[in-house]
Amino acid sequence: MLSCGIDVGARTVKVVVLENGRIRGRAIRVAGLQVEDDVAAALKEAAAGEVRTIVATGSGREAVKEARQRPTGITCAARGIHFLLPEARMVIDVGAEEGRAIQCEGGRALNFAVNEKCAAGAGTFIETMSRTLEIAVDGFGPLALQSTKLVPMNAQCAVFAESEVVSLIHEKTPKQDIARAVCDAMAGRIGSMCRRLAITPPVALVGGVAKNTAFVRALENDLKTDLTIPPDAEYVSAIGAALIAAEEH
Repeated sequence: MLSCGIDVGARTVKVVVLENGRIRGRAIRVAGLQVEDDVAAALKEAAAGEVRTIVATGSGREAVKEARQRPTGITCAARGIHFLLPEARMVIDVGAEEGRAIQCEGGRALNFAVNEKCAAGAGTFIETMSRTLEIAVDGFGPLALQSTKLVPMNAQCAVFAESEVVSLIHEKTPKQDIARAVCDAMAGRIGSMCRRLAITPPVALVGGVAKNTAFVRALENDLKTDLTIPPDAEYVSAIGAALIAAEEH
């Protein structure tokens, strides 16, 4: 029998299907105005067979009417990271609109911290700065890694940071140095959130922002520890939800 976990985030819908403890299928789609349609399309893509149990998580989990349970993303991230990296003792999850740090053990969340409701601590911050710099989001990290000069960014709010970036552009600051400043500023905000807990290695980084290599480097420097990025880093919460769904059997 197939079990399904669906993570309905602010920007994307992630679906993971498990069969006998193994990942049978996965799918990711951009979440539009009709979230129910996006969930149905992602589920159809991921599942080649009848799904017996569905568990939903994420900020939009209420949109999944078929869900048997709707656990929090914190619970599901702890379960998912244990499935992928059993040795992990902390997972940092940075998505489109929220960042969180979770101390975990054996698939259970022991303690957690969440960043304040500000885009400066989430993936939307990098997306906004990419538009301002007129570069592709997936090219932001590689560009920042080319920087050879440290440019401080003082603004702690995404709105003011955008104004600061515009000022740097007018001052003819190279784009790669601005991109690095953005990654460093965001890493500083996420790092401060993590230090509200005890930093307990091994530490895993998950979520869409884990693809940004410059942000990863900046956060490692801020936390003074190595970060492990598991396979399927964007799907960790969906995997955790699918594991909970499997228990329903």
